[in-house]
Amino acid sequence: MIWQFASRYFRAKKSTNAINIIAWVSVSAIAVGAGALIVILSVFNGFEGLVKSLYSTFYPSVKISAVSGKSITLSPDQLKQISGVKGVAYITEVVEEKAVLRYGQGDQTIAILKGVDSNYNKVAAVDKSMEQGKFNTGSENDGYSAILGIELAMALGVDIERDLTPLSVYLPRRNVTSVTTPEDALGSGILYPAGSFNIQQEFNSKYVLTNIAFMRGLLGMNEHEMSALEVKGVSGLDDNVLKRRLKELLGDRFTIETRYEQNQALYAIMQTEKWAVYVIMSFILVIAAFNMIGCLYMLVMEKQKDITILKAMGARPQLITRIFLAEGMIIAGIGTLIGFGISILFCVLQQHFGLIKLEEDSFLVNAYPVSMHVSDFLLVSVTIIVIAGAASWYPARRAGRQAIELKAT
Repeated sequence: MIWQFASRYFRAKKSTNAINIIAWVSVSAIAVGAGALIVILSVFNGFEGLVKSLYSTFYPSVKISAVSGKSITLSPDQLKQISGVKGVAYITEVVEEKAVLRYGQGDQTIAILKGVDSNYNKVAAVDKSMEQGKFNTGSENDGYSAILGIELAMALGVDIERDLTPLSVYLPRRNVTSVTTPEDALGSGILYPAGSFNIQQEFNSKYVLTNIAFMRGLLGMNEHEMSALEVKGVSGLDDNVLKRRLKELLGDRFTIETRYEQNQALYAIMQTEKWAVYVIMSFILVIAAFNMIGCLYMLVMEKQKDITILKAMGARPQLITRIFLAEGMIIAGIGTLIGFGISILFCVLQQHFGLIKLEEDSFLVNAYPVSMHVSDFLLVSVTIIVIAGAASWYPARRAGRQAIELKAT
């Protein structure tokens, strides 16, 4: 009965046309707010998914490293046990260290040199992001090779396709007790540029990939020593589940991090930005609520006679209050459905046709990425219900408290 009264009040023609206009202005304002909020949250989801996909190209599902120090040692038996953990698809050993690089007689620069084994591209996917050349880290017999980030290669002036000039590498020696000359503290070697990768700026400007044997030889590591063991989980398995299983096997002897934990600062910033935008955009809905308050106040004045009749027939104040609360919910609900419909249509068109383009031609995608999540629709729905309920409460409460006025004719 409550919703029947409320829907009738919404549909019925009012004596003052301004009430109808304000009601539909309220619906339109809520539709704009709800639609804009869904679109913006979907754009944030799209960029978040894009960034995560880029980072998953370089970072593993789980990384096992030292609790303290720069290296860990894992025996063949331990590696076999780790490979046998349920959910582990592939593992790869890596040795990572900062190095000074020089190409020919050019300027020196500091980069992160990462030695990888033959399983690396099963855990990461750098070979699918090659810009020039091919993914080949070389061997001891044929000479070790380097795959550089595209921006680092450009900064060094590396000509991968036409120049055979080697890359000079200088790494700090381990366990050096006395140093007479600067050269005594550094180990040196040469790498032949074989290709360049293009993932994203953080990797493109810092990293050089090479053979893990080259790094172990230069740093004086044994064959079972490494900076970290990178683990790829089977498709669909949550990284936290894989981490828990590995921790049950290895205990607290190693630091075990999920992909999120390896980039916690980045993901935290992305989430903070998304919530900040959500709060700011919610103010549009708050502004729309003021229209609802005015609309409901005028409706209460319009329906004074109906309220008096209902109370005379025995209706309690709580029933009258709920009727006008339901009226506010109907206005908010219609606006929400319209807003959701418009936002879904826009997002689908953006996904398929890229209606709004990005200005930067060098960006990885040409148009704004969007990704709709059910959780966002639920969040916006709850937000609108709370705001609409708060906006409707006072006018509805006033209607419930209205005194009975029966006039003799």
